[in-house]
Amino acid sequence: MLASVAVILVAGLVVALVLSFSGGPKSKTVSIGVTDGSQPYWKTFAALAKKKLGVNVKYVNFTDYSQPNPALKEKRLDLNQFQHIQYLADYNVTAHDDLQPVGATAVYPLPLYSLKYKSLSALPDGAKVAIPNDEVNEARALLVLQAAKLLTLKDGGTTFSSTSDVTQHKVELVTLDASQTARAVQSGSVAASVVNNNFATSAKLSESDAIFQDDPKSAVAAPYVNVFASRAADKDDPTYRKLAALYQDPSVQKGVQKANGGTAVFRKQSPGQLRSELAKVEKQAEAAKK
Repeated sequence: MLASVAVILVAGLVVALVLSFSGGPKSKTVSIGVTDGSQPYWKTFAALAKKKLGVNVKYVNFTDYSQPNPALKEKRLDLNQFQHIQYLADYNVTAHDDLQPVGATAVYPLPLYSLKYKSLSALPDGAKVAIPNDEVNEARALLVLQAAKLLTLKDGGTTFSSTSDVTQHKVELVTLDASQTARAVQSGSVAASVVNNNFATSAKLSESDAIFQDDPKSAVAAPYVNVFASRAADKDDPTYRKLAALYQDPSVQKGVQKANGGTAVFRKQSPGQLRSELAKVEKQAEAAKK
């Protein structure tokens, strides 16, 4: 009996010595591609990942939105977090890829701003309304204006609608580069303008200046939920799912809201729900490209 105890003690000592010389069990490192790596909330996120999951998070920051998905495909990243479902669907169809969402972050309502009129009902018929002219934002802006009953889109519209799909309209559309839409409404060259969150924040447009916005809980907003994405082979990786869930931690959410002027509407959706929406939008993308 004593000999057995001695063997166990020796074995335990050997393990302890091995661990001490090797530095202990190695933590897993996960690389995440982002486009706003300087934001303080990513430090909060990394600290939580280390504390709660034992995961070291390494960020790879991109200044060009066209880069994070190819980098993920080429295995230079494990995950990325910068895009909504519509953007991911368009990429997958265009690049013949199959990246998949592993968790939701937030959706940012797309407001219609006016400094001249205080309500949607006050906007006169024939008023000039600016919208972004790029494919992704133009389609969403048109869906917002349709929800506001300012225009009608062919067959109800999709996330790939364009101005050519407008069948009826109460306002005159002015298409501009997304970076110019805030300036247009501030200068008075248009009566109202659909402005993306980042440009509205930069231009210091106030929430009170918004006369309409899409409902973040509606079907119209569903394709615009932002996600963590992975390669298809890793879509069920438990560590990746747990990392994505950390975005909903109150300490991270607080930082996200500070960085985005309080406009984020956080979404908790299962990977299955997100993938179902992705498949739906991919079909719309395929139809639009025929």
